[in-house]
Amino acid sequence: MSDQQVADAVRELIESYHELNAHVVDELYEEPSPLEFMRYVAKNRPFVIRSGAAYWDALKKWNADYLKEAMKAQGVNVAITNEGNADSAVETSDERLVFVEPYEREEPFSQVLDQIAGQELRGTEPRVRRYAQTQNDNLRGEYTPLFSDVPADIPFARIALEQLTGPDAINFWLGNSYSTTALHKDNYENIYVQVLGRKHFTLMPPVESACVNEQELPTARYGPKDCSSENSPDELVPDEQLRELDIKMAEGADKVPCPLWDPDVATERTSPFSHLAKPLKVTLEPGDMLYLPAMWYHKVAQSCSEEGICVAVNYWYDMDFGGSFWSLASFARSMGILASAKAATGSTPEPGT
Repeated sequence: MSDQQVADAVRELIESYHELNAHVVDELYEEPSPLEFMRYVAKNRPFVIRSGAAYWDALKKWNADYLKEAMKAQGVNVAITNEGNADSAVETSDERLVFVEPYEREEPFSQVLDQIAGQELRGTEPRVRRYAQTQNDNLRGEYTPLFSDVPADIPFARIALEQLTGPDAINFWLGNSYSTTALHKDNYENIYVQVLGRKHFTLMPPVESACVNEQELPTARYGPKDCSSENSPDELVPDEQLRELDIKMAEGADKVPCPLWDPDVATERTSPFSHLAKPLKVTLEPGDMLYLPAMWYHKVAQSCSEEGICVAVNYWYDMDFGGSFWSLASFARSMGILASAKAATGSTPEPGT
């Protein structure tokens, strides 16, 4: 098969998908039955249940004061970055692209919430951005005092996916509009529930993997700019030393695959197939519940409540790696990367020629 034939096959895959699937996120107004949910899983298509979590205690109770009282002096992990861009591609001062993880440390929850809300309510660009974003089942860990306010699982998902022990992880998210989650994908069936504020999702199906210009980048981590060399990574650095963070390269770390194309900046860092993408947009209001299928690329921005915070909860259920979906999605990704690389070297004609 020639390079041109590979490129044509990738284009045909993307175009045929769009011809056969509606360019819309289905809206439901009541929870689906396990059978109805499984139909969406089988098609690998998202949907949103408007007000699907409106009856939850969290939707009735949670506000800034309640959260601080429930958590009291509990310490929590907080991610700190310069631009609200944790776990994303960042250009260094010497014009290299690196995959940068946040500077993380433990702070009292009340302090974290006040800082996040204060940044938003002051309406001025903060020097650094904070985001409580650990994805390690934190609602059954460091946020245990809040766990009783949400269901232990999502019944229609647990039954349909035959995961009798419930979700693999339940995560709590607290941030403001200064932080954005970069385009990425997860190997989980994700049920995402908005509690306070709004979340703005940009979604792309796995067949559009050729559009995102995925490349392997060296890893780095944000760190305090003025931190002395003898400070350990976990030492609590004073706030005055967090006015700006340095990007510190990881030593001996493997490269990680990272999408470079941002669908909201569509003309930059493109692949030969980026113009074929048709990203879906959906905004979650408080009480809305989104099913985000496994392997879908997603970028997430946020708007805050009147108190200056955005709070959400999500449930991760392990995807089924059996059958053909995982293998076919991986194959499509590999072919897209190959075709993009061939085009970059000039051996494959431009799309449409």
